[in-house]
Amino acid sequence: MSGPDRIEGYAIISSDGMLADASGVQPNSLRIDADQKFFLEGLSRSDAVAHGRHSAEGGTHPDRRRLILTRQIPALHADKNNPHVVRWNPAGAPLDEAWRTLKLVGGLLAVIGGTDVFGYFLQQGYDAFYLTRVDRVRLPGGRPVFPGVPALKPEDLLSRHGLKSSPPRLLDAASGATLMTWQR
Repeated sequence: MSGPDRIEGYAIISSDGMLADASGVQPNSLRIDADQKFFLEGLSRSDAVAHGRHSAEGGTHPDRRRLILTRQIPALHADKNNPHVVRWNPAGAPLDEAWRTLKLVGGLLAVIGGTDVFGYFLQQGYDAFYLTRVDRVRLPGGRPVFPGVPALKPEDLLSRHGLKSSPPRLLDAASGATLMTWQR
């Protein structure tokens, strides 16, 4: 058995590259209906979702397979209350092993944040990263999409890791939200 066949990331950010404000909360100004629709459609195609303990896709999906990345355990821990959830410390076990613990062979992994989770998979290699930017929102001192932001732009980091961008697609004119698809 192996890990996922494909890894895709989904993020919505402020003009300064932030996922959330300084307290770690995603403000309503980053909740754009068109982006939420795109995001949830993407998750419905995935075989599993990877996120940190503070990230979630909004709503409850107890049957969705999840890898919850954490430093609180040495390697892997299957959730006794939900057979679809595995807590995973990448420092203690490879992705292939975590994937097998979810009882998956191949398939699509959707990565939904936060900063360190997005950064981990940036190093591993995304096949695609869907980056929505809301130009009319700034979150100084907020939580960045990737480690290294704001010193570097998220787009520069994606490019440095071998991804190429599509032209921006306007999702919402009122907010200035645009979606760029970055692919290997």
